[in-house]
Amino acid sequence: MNFSLDRKVLGAILIIEALLLLIPCGISFFLKEASFMPFLISSLIALVSGVVFYMPKAKYSKFSIKDGLFIVTFGWILVSLIGAVPLYLSNSVETYIDALFEIISGFTTTGSTVIPNVEGLTKGILFWRSFTHWIGGMGILIFTLALLPALGLGSFQIFRAESPGPDPGKISPKVKDTAKILYTTYFGLTFIMILFLLFGGMSLFESILYTFATVGTGGFATKNASVGAYGSVYIQMVIGIFMVLSGINFSLHFALITGRLDEIKKNTEVRLYLKIVFLATLFIALDIFFQSHYNFANALRHAFFQVSSIMTTTGFASQDFDLWPSFSKIILLLLMIIGGCAGSTAGGIKVTRLDTFFQVIKREITLTFHPNAVVPIKRDGKTIDDKAEVSVIAFLAVYTLALVLGILLISLDGVSVETAISSVFCTLGNVGPGLGGVGPTLTFLEYSPWAKLVFCVLMLLGRLEIYTVIALFAPNSLRRETNKF
Repeated sequence: MNFSLDRKVLGAILIIEALLLLIPCGISFFLKEASFMPFLISSLIALVSGVVFYMPKAKYSKFSIKDGLFIVTFGWILVSLIGAVPLYLSNSVETYIDALFEIISGFTTTGSTVIPNVEGLTKGILFWRSFTHWIGGMGILIFTLALLPALGLGSFQIFRAESPGPDPGKISPKVKDTAKILYTTYFGLTFIMILFLLFGGMSLFESILYTFATVGTGGFATKNASVGAYGSVYIQMVIGIFMVLSGINFSLHFALITGRLDEIKKNTEVRLYLKIVFLATLFIALDIFFQSHYNFANALRHAFFQVSSIMTTTGFASQDFDLWPSFSKIILLLLMIIGGCAGSTAGGIKVTRLDTFFQVIKREITLTFHPNAVVPIKRDGKTIDDKAEVSVIAFLAVYTLALVLGILLISLDGVSVETAISSVFCTLGNVGPGLGGVGPTLTFLEYSPWAKLVFCVLMLLGRLEIYTVIALFAPNSLRRETNKF
C-alpha cells in the first residue's frame, strides 16, 4: 500500500469537508444562530487536519486496489468524526456518540436519528444534516475525483469501491469523466425536484433540504412528522416519484438524457425494480384498505409513498406505518433488505443481486429434473460468468451473517425482538426508520452508547457494501494489483 498517497487523498477529502462546512456556517451567521461558532470551529478542524495530511510529498507511482479500499473506508470515518462536531458543540444532541450516530446516518444516507424534536434545531444544523445526505449520496470520494484532477488520480479502484452495487455501469473510460457526468445528472435531478416542490408551495429552504434527502435517498426531515406533516398530496407524490427515480441506476438516467433508450429497455434490473414497486404497492394498498380505515385512493397513495421510501432506503414517512397490519409491515421489512438498483444512491442488497439469486435457484431446480440442461444466468440479455454468480451468493451470505450478528448484539440491549430485527435491518440497509421501538414516530435515542456504536458500524458496512471493509482488513484477500497513472 502507498500510505503517503492515501494520506494525501484523505487530506484532500478533509479540505473539501472544511469548505462544505462553511455553507451551514454562513447560514447560521446570516440568521444569527448559536450554531455559527460550532460550524466555524469544525471547519477549521477539518482544514487544519486536511492540510497536515495533504502537505507532505507523496509517491504517485503506484496505486493498488487496497489503497482504494483504505481511502474509501477511512474517508467515511474521518468526515463523520469531524462532521459530528457541530451537532455536539451546538448542543443539538447530548453526547458526542449521539452526534456521531446522527452524522454517520447522514453521510451513509441512512436517515436514522437520535433527535426527537428536529423542529427545535437551528436552520444551520438542519441544513447540515440534509446536506450530508446529498454529499454521501453519490460519495464524497467521487466528488473528490471530479473536482481535484490535480491529484492525478485516475483511480478506478476508489470509484469501484465507493459506487453502490455490483457494477454501476461504465459511462466513460475515465473515472474523472464518469464522476463529472454522474454529478451533472445528480445536480440536474436536484434542481428539477426543487422546482417541483416550490411549485407545490414549499419554502425554498425546505424544498432544498427535502430534495437533498430524496435524491440522496437519505430521509432526514425538517418536521417531526416527516413528509406527513405537510398534508399535501402533491408534495407527497412529487417526493414519492423522485424517490423511485433516485433508486434507479444513474447510468440509466444518463442514457435517457443522451437518447440511448435501448439501454433502458434491455435493463433487466430496472424492470424488476419497477415490478416490485408496483406489486408491493398494490398488496399493501389492498391490505390497509380492507383492514384499516383508509379509502382505496388514500390506501394506494400512502402505500406507494411508503414502498418508494422503504425500497429506495430513503426513509420518509407519510403515515405511521408501524400501525399498519402485519402483512404490510412484513412486506416493508423485505423491501428494506432488497433496496434499490445498483449504481443508484439506495442501500440494501440491490435488485440485480436478487435477480441473479433467483435465476440461480431456478437453474438448480431445472437441473434437478434435467441434469444435462444448459441454463445460463443472464443480466441485460448477456450471460454472466461463474465468478459473478459466486460473488453474488457470497455477498448474500455475508450480508445475512451481518444481519444475524447485528440482531444478536442489539438484542443484548434489552429491546423487543421486533425492534432488534427492524433496527438492524434499517441500519445495515441504510433505510432509516423501522418498526417497533424505532418506528417512524420514534428515534434511536434510547439505545445505550455501545448499541449506537454498533449501529454506526452497521451503517458504514451497509454503505460500503461490507466487502470493502472486510477486504481491507483481510491481509490475504487481495492480490497485489496496481495501476500506473
